[in-house]
Amino acid sequence: MITLGVILLIIGFIAKISILWTIGIILVIVGLVLVVLGRTGRKVGGRAHYF
Repeated sequence: MITLGVILLIIGFIAKISILWTIGIILVIVGLVLVVLGRTGRKVGGRAHYF
């Protein structure tokens, strides 16, 4: 999810498409939250790791 967010950020920045930029930021933030929750040992959605 983080990788997809970064790709969308890059494409949105190069192509000047603001919706891709916004979606990329949201995906990166959600991905980072899932990583932090997974690292603390909490299972999210029945999964301990998201990668």
